[in-house]
Amino acid sequence: MFQLHLDAIKSIITAEEEARLTILLAQRAADQAVEEASKTGKGSVESTLSRAESEIAHLRRYADQKAAAQAVELASTTANRQAALRARAERRLDAAAQLIVERILNK
Repeated sequence: MFQLHLDAIKSIITAEEEARLTILLAQRAADQAVEEASKTGKGSVESTLSRAESEIAHLRRYADQKAAAQAVELASTTANRQAALRARAERRLDAAAQLIVERILNK
């Protein structure tokens, strides 16, 4: 009977050691999984940031080009308007000068 109890105790001790070993291995595997997930997450974040920075740079270049094109178009439009106003002012000046000459001559 004593031997039976001794065998049972040995079995329990062996099972407890195996359980501790299993728990330890599971904990190590979980720690490795967490570390890998962290590395993968960091890599994803870095990749996403890199793509975002590249997209921002592209959008800035596009905005700069568009602004430059609009500035050229605005300058052209302004120059055209200025020329039209100048031509109209010169015609009016000619008409005014002619009117003045007529009034002076008709006096």
